[in-house]
Amino acid sequence: MARIQSTGKCCFCSSTFNKSAMTRHLKSCKEREAKWKSSLENNEKHRTKFFHLLVEGRYLPEYWMHLLVKANITLDKLDTYLRDIWLECCGHLSAFTIEDRTYTFTPFGEYEEKSMRIKLNEVLSPGMKFYYEYDFGTTTHLTLKVISEIELNAKGKFIRIMARNDPPERNCVVCGKPATQVCVHCIREGMGWLCDECAPKHKCGEDMLLPVVNSPRVGKCGYTGD
Repeated sequence: MARIQSTGKCCFCSSTFNKSAMTRHLKSCKEREAKWKSSLENNEKHRTKFFHLLVEGRYLPEYWMHLLVKANITLDKLDTYLRDIWLECCGHLSAFTIEDRTYTFTPFGEYEEKSMRIKLNEVLSPGMKFYYEYDFGTTTHLTLKVISEIELNAKGKFIRIMARNDPPERNCVVCGKPATQVCVHCIREGMGWLCDECAPKHKCGEDMLLPVVNSPRVGKCGYTGD
């Protein structure tokens, strides 16, 4: 299936950029610089390290986010955030893979797994790439990269979205109109995108359809984006 061109919006200035340009933009966004400058503390005791993370679908890279994450939170906090914004449907298991080591919520010693209750700054550093899986049956795979480390005032949320992809354009395979539903069976072959008018006539039946959502978990398990 051809790779979809992806654009997204900066949460600081509301400007739109393609995926490759967004990382460069965030480094020089004047609105971002002004907001961060106003939040900086002169007293070093009140400064906190943050990681700038790029998160994307490993096999669906048109879905992506830039996150500002406190470096001293634990992996399980990041896991919860990813579930809440992109993934959670049925309480499936999940895992991070960092430098060939697996981190889970309930680690199994015989598999040499480690606990997610470990701080990001104990296992991550700028430039590192790591991976995440949600649901080991109908798995959604993510790739994460630490773009940089930043010092800011510690006040506020421990994870913030700096930019996120716009919903990819999906067209109905029957009539070409914007797709609103997708077949969980046909999507495996890169097909199954349907508009509301064509969906009731789909050969697999309406029970196999899920709403089209802006997430790399679109069309998997029972995920509806709620």
